[in-house]
Amino acid sequence: MRADLILLCLAYVLSQFFRAFLAVLTQVLKADIGATPEDLAFASGLWFLVFAAMQIPVGAALDRYGPRRTSGILLLIGGGGGAALFALATTPLHIALAMGLIGVGCSPVLMASYFIFARSYPAARFATLAALMLGVGSVGNLVAAYPMAWAAETIGWRASLWVLAGVSGITALGLWALVQDPPHVEHEEKGSVLDLLRIPALWLLIPLMFVNYMPAAAIRGLWIGPYLGDVFAMDTGAVGQATLVMGVAMIAGTLAYGPADRIFGTRKWVAFVGSALAMAALIGLTVAIQFNGWVSVALMAAIGFFGAGFPIIIAHARSFFPPHLTGRGVTLLNLFGIGGVGVAQFGSGRLHGAIAPANPLLAYQVLFAAFAALLLIGLLVYLFSQDRTD
Repeated sequence: MRADLILLCLAYVLSQFFRAFLAVLTQVLKADIGATPEDLAFASGLWFLVFAAMQIPVGAALDRYGPRRTSGILLLIGGGGGAALFALATTPLHIALAMGLIGVGCSPVLMASYFIFARSYPAARFATLAALMLGVGSVGNLVAAYPMAWAAETIGWRASLWVLAGVSGITALGLWALVQDPPHVEHEEKGSVLDLLRIPALWLLIPLMFVNYMPAAAIRGLWIGPYLGDVFAMDTGAVGQATLVMGVAMIAGTLAYGPADRIFGTRKWVAFVGSALAMAALIGLTVAIQFNGWVSVALMAAIGFFGAGFPIIIAHARSFFPPHLTGRGVTLLNLFGIGGVGVAQFGSGRLHGAIAPANPLLAYQVLFAAFAALLLIGLLVYLFSQDRTD
């Protein structure tokens, strides 16, 4: 693999880390600065919503300026600066602001890679390359699990964030120096996101894109920690191990989805069956809410594995994009995918906060059942979509 793609993969490791590391800091942030699970749900949701909102300008920047400048500048300002702000946090508001800034920094990284894949490689390989980048980059999910819990206990969470600020800054400078921009597509029409939204086929894909990643990201990024702590009294170390298991499952699922469209000759049904199995695991978790801690971890791992259809849905949608709107197209789909998680984090925090004081166990049951219901809605719409392979 090219050196610039390896560096983009490292940058995506950071992006995956930042979206997931709050789960293992739940207890220490509550003790140090009084941050509740609802505060962290808001901060996590802000990361996802800012990340999603940035997809429109990021898409335009990729088409106009290329991935080198877009990824390098934003990661330096947002990733490095946001991690530094987090390290200085003394209130939950500071954490929320830091997470929002980090969301800006992480917003172009994966899409810069996808832009290069779409423009520099055969279309039939897009899903495999996209899944490979997503899977390898998801090592950040693992680092955000037990290793982050270990670092927080060993050198403290503030020192850990200062290290991350430095790593983010160095990676951003490397992106500026090494990323190779694909040749610019000459086209008389400038085009915009509105042109993409006029493609009817995309509207049958967008609802599933909105909800597909939502349960896995929301649970892995936040709720696995409070749930296992409240219901099964797991400590930070045990939660770190549980998040590690779920993180590995998410990586395995992503890599399994990658070549599946070429193996089975369909994108639609690979995405549909996988999402349906994730929904089934959510229903199982809802029913067996307090049966056994490690059974719950296994079900959450299944949600992570089968809920990793993100790249196959983007590949499905990419087959409808005109070439000169590739950057805007992949970022538009990413907007819905990541935006769905942001909405879920905000909504899930309020839902949990409304029910938990009276019945903590019911709060988690309602939370997981709501994720299953949203997946069902997305699947019903997706049934009418047009299958397309390259």
